[in-house]
Amino acid sequence: MATLREIQQKIGAVRKTRQITKAMNMVAAAKLRGAQMRMEGFEPYATKFAEVLGNLAARIEPDIHPLLVKRESVTRVELLHFTGDRGLCGSFNANLINQAEKWIKNEEGRGAVCKLTTVGKKGGDYFAKRNYEVIDRHVNLYGKVDISFANKMTAGFIDRYSAGEADEVYLMYSRFVSMSRQVPTLTKLIPIEPPRLEEGEQDVGGAAEYLCEPDPEALLIELLPKHISVQIYNAFLQNETSEHAARMAAMDNASKNCNELIDSLTLVYNKARQAAITAELMDIVGGAEALKG
Repeated sequence: MATLREIQQKIGAVRKTRQITKAMNMVAAAKLRGAQMRMEGFEPYATKFAEVLGNLAARIEPDIHPLLVKRESVTRVELLHFTGDRGLCGSFNANLINQAEKWIKNEEGRGAVCKLTTVGKKGGDYFAKRNYEVIDRHVNLYGKVDISFANKMTAGFIDRYSAGEADEVYLMYSRFVSMSRQVPTLTKLIPIEPPRLEEGEQDVGGAAEYLCEPDPEALLIELLPKHISVQIYNAFLQNETSEHAARMAAMDNASKNCNELIDSLTLVYNKARQAAITAELMDIVGGAEALKG
């Protein structure tokens, strides 16, 4: 059995760990508030943008722009993949990486060559070490990115698609649903599939008919690259918020585990202390009886 000093040292180490996890929980909560405010502030714009794009796409032919036309043969695909820059956030990064690997194997099974553009240190390191073809890596961008950076990424994807280096481009990120739920989400970026209402679905914007100046075709052509940028920027905000929420939950669970471990070690310490006292009393009583004899 461990000595009393060893048990005390273990309790002290767990208490220090609990202080660290509590501090990280508070930091994650503070960062989460800021990220969530940015995400919720951008969401109405993204929703309205998709509504306008869907309205325009329903009024014109789908083959007016190369970004709308699906290619007959898909042999080269590219994935824009998001993870976090740091760990200690539970299974957040692992879920995104596992989903990406399953998707890549499925695409390779269909005969396509897959290339990656990664955002986040964890995913970039993982795929680079396993010899996946990584075109570009971006690290330490969360909280610093604006729509202009998303525009630059969009221009790169469009250039590679136009040059025939990619037949399809996809986006994978973690969508923030709630504090306890973040869902890995796969979205096709190129060719663009404008949002359309399903049969029987009600349009949240009503039956409004937009008056377009210039004509709908020219306006849609202008909005298509911006639509890609909006999705990429939204993915940055969603993934950042999801990462902070996952880290906050992980650190909260770690603090609870520390409390349980301290209680368990305290019980062991009390039992060991009681056993030591009992042994000392028995030695005293035994010595006294021996003197009497």
